[in-house]
Amino acid sequence: MSETPRDVADFWFDPMCPWAWMTSRWIGEVEKVRDISVRWHVMSLAVLNEGRDLPEDYRTLLDQAWTPVRLVVAAQQEHGDDVVKPLYDAIGTRIHPGGRKDYEAVLAEALAEVGLPAALLDTARTERYDAELRASHREGIDKVGEDVGTPVVAFDDVAFFGPVVTPAPKGEAAGRLWDGCVLVASTPGFFELKRTRTQGPVFD
Repeated sequence: MSETPRDVADFWFDPMCPWAWMTSRWIGEVEKVRDISVRWHVMSLAVLNEGRDLPEDYRTLLDQAWTPVRLVVAAQQEHGDDVVKPLYDAIGTRIHPGGRKDYEAVLAEALAEVGLPAALLDTARTERYDAELRASHREGIDKVGEDVGTPVVAFDDVAFFGPVVTPAPKGEAAGRLWDGCVLVASTPGFFELKRTRTQGPVFD
């Protein structure tokens, strides 16, 4: 008897993005209640916003965002795909619910937690794997278009920006949101649902 094929989600994130973090917590809940497989990829807000006229404070944030995303790519290139999610979890837990701004310390601690070499942080301060970073970023953007941010999630290869949700649904509520995303992704010609956000990310 053949097994029912698992749904596949491809998830593109920038470690510095709080909304990607919220969506990643949701899809982690989905994995508990639905038979899905998630493949993790990086995208980069710094790459996405290259050449754009941005407020100074956001430009400063994007300058700081290079090292975290480069670190995830370096770890993936040197230690395989299986380290991407644990490293993202370790970084994101400190930055988002943890509220940490000492990013160099955060990245060093995250490497230690996951059991990866501290020397990866030196690599992340360089452009060594920028070609691979940009290729991963481009793969996600090519699926969804230029006028989006992070996260990008592809449901069985149909991609959307989002879902943007706070707080992250848990248990069966997370599963129902997944079911709805799969439904709209399976609808030919469906492009967008949106409303104005009225609150920031709720980390819990």
